[in-house]
Amino acid sequence: MKLTTLCYLEQDENYLMLHRVSKKNDVNKDKWIGIGGKFEFGESPEDCLLREALEETGYRLTSYRLRGIVTFLFNDEEAEYMFLYTADGFEGEPTECSEGVLEWVPKEDVDTLRLWEGDRIFFELLKENAPFFSLKLHYRGDRLSEAVLDGRPLELLDVLNEDGEPSGLVRERGMVHARGDYHRTSHVWLARRREDGGFDLLLQKRSRNKDSYPGCYDISSAGHIPAGRDYRESAVRELFEELGMAVSQKELHFLGFHDGRCQGEFHKRRFDNHEKSAVFVCLKPVEEETLILQKDEVESVCWMEVSQVLASARGDAGFCLFADEVAMVKEYLEKEIGALCEHG
Repeated sequence: MKLTTLCYLEQDENYLMLHRVSKKNDVNKDKWIGIGGKFEFGESPEDCLLREALEETGYRLTSYRLRGIVTFLFNDEEAEYMFLYTADGFEGEPTECSEGVLEWVPKEDVDTLRLWEGDRIFFELLKENAPFFSLKLHYRGDRLSEAVLDGRPLELLDVLNEDGEPSGLVRERGMVHARGDYHRTSHVWLARRREDGGFDLLLQKRSRNKDSYPGCYDISSAGHIPAGRDYRESAVRELFEELGMAVSQKELHFLGFHDGRCQGEFHKRRFDNHEKSAVFVCLKPVEEETLILQKDEVESVCWMEVSQVLASARGDAGFCLFADEVAMVKEYLEKEIGALCEHG
C-alpha cells in the first residue's frame, strides 16, 4: 500500500504550486501539483506532511487542515492513498525545490494550468469548502477512466475537437458544463401519428432538482454519451432509464447531428453547454400510463402537436429546446414518415 500526502499552501487567494519540470522519469512531468510525498517508516500523515513541506519549501507549517483522502489508481499498478491538505499558516524562509519550480498562483488561474483532470475535481471541492471527502481517481495513462466521489460515480465525458471527434481528453460532466467544452449527447424524440395526419411529440418535464433548466419541457429523452461509448447505445439506455421504455437500436431513426449551444446560471453555477447531438426519432407505440419515470430526472410527460412544440421552442421560457432541431424533426416526420404513411 502506497501512502502519500499532498498539500496546497494558501496566501492572499493564491496557492503555492509545484511545476514538476526537474525529473526526466516523472509521472507528473510538466504538470502542476502541490507539495508532498511518500510516508517514511512509522510516520503519521501529519508527520509526513510537516517533513515534506519543510524539505520542499523551507516552510514550517503552523496551521493546516485535512480536506480529504484521494485514492489513485494508475494503469494496473497498486493503489496510492493520498491525504490531501491545505495550509494557511507557515513560517520560515522559502528555499528552492529539487522536484521542480515553486510558484504562487492565483486560485482563479489554477484551472488554466496543466493539471491532472482529477485534480480539477478536488480543486472544485476545495473552492466550495466541501466537508471531508473521499475521491477515487482511476487513470489509464493521462486519461481519466473513473472518478467516484464519496462512493458515487461521477459522469465522465469525451471532450471533442472542433471537428466533433473525441480529442482524447476525458473530463467530469460538471467541469465540461462550467467550461463550455464541446461534448456528445443523444436526443430521442418519441412521435405518434395524429388522426388529422399530423404528428405529436412526447415531451418530458424536467425534475425541479435538475442542475440545469429545472421544471422546463424538454426532449422525450436525452443524455450524455459516456466517455468511450457510442450514440445509439446511449440513446437506448437513456430511454430505458428515464422512461422505462425498452427499444432496440434498429427502432431509432437517425436524422443527423445537431450542434447546439446555450448558456445560463443555475443554482449559482455557470452553465455553458456546447453539444454535438445525434438526433433520433422513435415511432414505437407509447402509452403514457405504462411509462416508468425516473423521478430524479423526469417530473411528468405529455404529448404536444409538433407545430406547437416548434412555436414554444422559439419563444417560451418554459421550454429548453433548440428550435432548429425541432424544425429538423418536424420536416422529417412530415416528408419521410408522412410519405410512407400515405403509401402504406
